[in-house]
Amino acid sequence: MQTAFETGRGGTGKRGSFLKQSGRAGKRDFLKKRGGGVVMKMISWNVNGFRAVLKKGFAEIFSALDADIVCLQETKMQPGQAEFSPPGYHQYWYSAEKKGYSGTAVFTRAQPLNVLYGIGREEYDREGRALTLEYRDFYLVNLYAPNSQSELRRLDYRLHWEDALRAYLCALDRQKPVVVCGDLNVAHEEIDLKNPGPNRGSAGFTDEERAKLTQLLASGFADTFRALYPTAAGRYTWWSYQHRARATNAGWRIDYFLISERLRQRLCDALICSEIPGSDHCPVGLVLAP
Repeated sequence: MQTAFETGRGGTGKRGSFLKQSGRAGKRDFLKKRGGGVVMKMISWNVNGFRAVLKKGFAEIFSALDADIVCLQETKMQPGQAEFSPPGYHQYWYSAEKKGYSGTAVFTRAQPLNVLYGIGREEYDREGRALTLEYRDFYLVNLYAPNSQSELRRLDYRLHWEDALRAYLCALDRQKPVVVCGDLNVAHEEIDLKNPGPNRGSAGFTDEERAKLTQLLASGFADTFRALYPTAAGRYTWWSYQHRARATNAGWRIDYFLISERLRQRLCDALICSEIPGSDHCPVGLVLAP
């Protein structure tokens, strides 16, 4: 079936077609030729319920994205509650203890050397928020950050989680480079949301949350989208279901790919797939050279 989706590529404002018709047979190499070079493509997407997105064309979108690694957040399910087994992929799920809540998953063409669930802190490892896959030359960490919630009632928990996460990521980075992706539930700078003024101090745009991301980046990580497109405005990854926010592009950029600074030379592109429906978030992507 011919896909109808197109997306702007990176932050250039141009409309591209990295979504393409799929259907080639056989398992393919982890690194493959694209546009004359050999690259690896990763996708991250908060699907806001995996069982729900399956009914909204997820299988077609997954095939069309044609990624080597696909990371999902907010899966909201326990193992066995949905069936999706794309050929040529290994899959790993990390569900919250609370049913219908949070959760992460990874689909990967290359089998990882090791899989780690959580960040090694029991008080933060009950909600399925961090799933780590170890490959030969890097770690991949799929994250779904806690939301500080209305009236910031979970802000303290969020900030302590951030500190534990940073220590975990830095420990991994001392062993080999790290790719971090997922819904980080924070807009880092004013350029990363449509209406920064009215939202200042709201969950996802408090000074404290923004400072934690600044601190993480200063620990040796790069925001891949801003590394390539530092002044690109209007590029968002989440829109409220209220007030026609997506139709008017009143959004926030809260979904990221971060990389260890020493991977920066391998960075080819950072993608925001804003025209892909199915969730209140859109997929984001990373293209790395070997």
